[in-house]
Amino acid sequence: MAYLRSAPAGTRVVVRYRLPDGRATDALGYLQSADETLCVVATKRGLETIRLSEVLAAKQVPPPPAPR
Repeated sequence: MAYLRSAPAGTRVVVRYRLPDGRATDALGYLQSADETLCVVATKRGLETIRLSEVLAAKQVPPPPAPR
């Protein structure tokens, strides 16, 4: 996915990717790194390492809303 390889570290992104059982899921968080095969996203649950070959879609998202 060209977008993930070109986005700077620290960009807030959502990445939709395929799980081993065939279902799709999303990772929402801050891009830590990306290379030719993997990307790492820091989510609320921790770091998620995702194979770029499993990525279905990815885009930048705005910052989270301010706490109330």
